[in-house]
Amino acid sequence: MAGLCAKKLNFKKIILIAGITATVLFNMCYTLPAAEPTAKGEFYALKQQLIKDGFDPEKINNIYTNKAVKFTTIGTKIFFYQFKDAEKKRNYSQFSQTASIAKASSYITTHTQTLARAHKEFKVDKTIITAILLVETQLGTYPMKHLAINMLSSLSALSDNTLKEKIWLTIPQNRKPKKGKFIKRADTKKHWAYRELKALLTYIEQNKLSPETVKGSYAGAIGFCQFMPSNIPSYASDGNKDGKIDLLNHEDAIFSVARYFKKHGWKPGLTKKEQGKVIHRYNHDWYYVEAIQTISEKLKKQ
Repeated sequence: MAGLCAKKLNFKKIILIAGITATVLFNMCYTLPAAEPTAKGEFYALKQQLIKDGFDPEKINNIYTNKAVKFTTIGTKIFFYQFKDAEKKRNYSQFSQTASIAKASSYITTHTQTLARAHKEFKVDKTIITAILLVETQLGTYPMKHLAINMLSSLSALSDNTLKEKIWLTIPQNRKPKKGKFIKRADTKKHWAYRELKALLTYIEQNKLSPETVKGSYAGAIGFCQFMPSNIPSYASDGNKDGKIDLLNHEDAIFSVARYFKKHGWKPGLTKKEQGKVIHRYNHDWYYVEAIQTISEKLKKQ
């Protein structure tokens, strides 16, 4: 500042320079140099942490040398999109349309024995189970393009500022949150994603699956019922009794939804409001709850 005074810059020039300086400093805060691990691969630090936490080094290295397993911005960026509440409600409305209800009714007919067995064991209405599967993955027909391991690994690796910047730059302008909000969310969600990643790796190993076969949502939810990996040990169920849990199998998915509801308080005789509270445990969105109950009511009339 002494140099500026010595040159006797006028007030407007000082303000201009101060503004430019503030902008540069802001960008410096949010565009930090790459951390060393990035030079060794986006998942270098992540692999070291997984090994430190007890995962077998050889198995971890085999997984992360698989060409299908890679850092991705394609799905991960959606995790940070700004959405309006009205859009959520509009998206759910499609599932209560005539064509969707007819499709769900046909699903009940096709899987009537499995739904009956699930109801006998867990006392959850077949129309509720079917409504959940309809909204989550269109009864298993929705093309799940995202590899769960890529989504969760990419989020888990966001300790690296260069990787944060990669995600930030790919978010469309009309969906971009404020930069500070994005960074705060990334710093929070990387810890959540790492816990889910560890659960996913355990699930893959226990069921002898290949990482490239476990597909799901941009947030890492997997299977027809869209369970987060950490929910699998507590709530997933082997519906076809083949000794493993495969959430891309209709019997296992149906039984898993039913078991989840049972464990969260579903029982015969609940009021609509009480049922709504249980559905809300599945997805913390009251528009979602309204959609599920509307679909269930329409299916009961079929």
